[in-house]
Amino acid sequence: MLRLHSFIRPAFRSRRWVHNTPTFSHLNSVNEEDLAHFSSILAPTSILSTLPSISTPADDIAPYNVDWMGKYHGQANSVLRPRTTQQVSEIVKYCAQRKIGIVPQGGNTGLVGGGISLQKEIVLSLGAMNNVRSFDPVSGILVADAGCILQSLSEYIAPHNHIMPLDLGAKGSCQIGGNISTNAGGLRLLRYGSLHGTVLGLEVVLPDGTILDQLTTLRKDNTGYDLKQLFIGGEGTLGIVTGVSILTPPAPQATNNIFLALPRFDNVLPLFQTVKRQLGEIMSAFEYIDRTAYDMGLQHGLGPLLSADEVGDSQCFVLVETSGGNQDHDLEKLNNLLENLMTADEPLINTGVLSQSPTQFNSIWALREGLTECVQKEGKPYKYDVSVPLADFQKVVDAVRERMISKGLYGDHAISKVMGYGHVGDGNLHLNVIAKHGYRPELEAALEPFIYEIVADRKGSVSAEHGIGSMKRDALHYSKSDVSIDCMKKIKQVFDPLNIMNPGKVLP
Repeated sequence: MLRLHSFIRPAFRSRRWVHNTPTFSHLNSVNEEDLAHFSSILAPTSILSTLPSISTPADDIAPYNVDWMGKYHGQANSVLRPRTTQQVSEIVKYCAQRKIGIVPQGGNTGLVGGGISLQKEIVLSLGAMNNVRSFDPVSGILVADAGCILQSLSEYIAPHNHIMPLDLGAKGSCQIGGNISTNAGGLRLLRYGSLHGTVLGLEVVLPDGTILDQLTTLRKDNTGYDLKQLFIGGEGTLGIVTGVSILTPPAPQATNNIFLALPRFDNVLPLFQTVKRQLGEIMSAFEYIDRTAYDMGLQHGLGPLLSADEVGDSQCFVLVETSGGNQDHDLEKLNNLLENLMTADEPLINTGVLSQSPTQFNSIWALREGLTECVQKEGKPYKYDVSVPLADFQKVVDAVRERMISKGLYGDHAISKVMGYGHVGDGNLHLNVIAKHGYRPELEAALEPFIYEIVADRKGSVSAEHGIGSMKRDALHYSKSDVSIDCMKKIKQVFDPLNIMNPGKVLP
């Protein structure tokens, strides 16, 4: 690697906090008669249940009832794994008649409890629906089942010199239907935009079992209401996404990245402005990592990209990626940028590294992408995916740390780390509060609604890309007005008057 060497807390509004698990007295639990009917739709291997007629071992049901973090625990006694949209339609139609709640589930990599049953709703796992229906290498339009794993889709289109427009740390297990249902953002949003723009069409099974086929491959269709947008980020509360048509961009012909150490957080914003101005159209990612997160990564074997002497007392770090069509052109821009950064009268950076090979490129990204797994190794994380102005990233992290200290909850006996990292380009801060010895009510009480009040006071969003799920259902009013929430409830009533579709999620 080429090494470059250089030379208050806000006032909060008082709001009543409600955070409880709703009960669904209008819904019925799955019984033996229901299983007999599902057996007429699905093969025996596609039905899991703890009821006597099936007697699936508890260990086989458990992965569908526990989220990736081990924070949310469901109570579903039955899991259905359909292979076709028609099977999904027949299952949903029957559940509507019987008033059985349905929880659609993809790769179960969510972080807000959106794919876990709250009572005894049936889990509808879409992992067996994993076929690529078509791909046009000229237009780059991919049509696939909802259960296709994101990384598998990336590998499918790679020989055609295309990439998926989104990239996530969980790409090896998350599914495209779940990505769409949560409106996942990820590492490529700065360059390729959100799923609201790249998804061209959807196939959705509505709460009465009707199949809504809007699986168009048209780039432009201005005929009336754009219904697919309701299901992007709808988290399965309005219907079950079973198929997707998505625009995939051509693979860049040249990719490079640099990892920079900054003396202070105040330099991040001017650095972002400088990088945008000098790199222009080839900048594809601008990722932020604070010092606590960086040190944690090193402790768990990520890096080091810089020696301890080079890092010194740097307070934070930035990863910049470029994606272009000409390596010489891109390197010239990068070299000019780095020269300007290093020779400035008041340098914005302390030092940095520029990748010189694919292996080095991957090792730089490994530090950023590996942070989520490192957090899991540290303890039980309270994860808050929020949008706030870039200038407030560090202020938010510091305010939360001060809060836990003031409550006597900071230290190895309770909260061991408070850290922030995320996507500077779209204002998405991943705030992680790590509980050393497990989730505890007093920790959550100290964090919520305190964090949501901080976000609201900065006119931010309580959810930037992970969704609302059950975790943030009662915090929705911190980002949405009463009028907005009322409109959302009316839309829910139109599509799902029986409230069988992922009940208790998104809406308070």
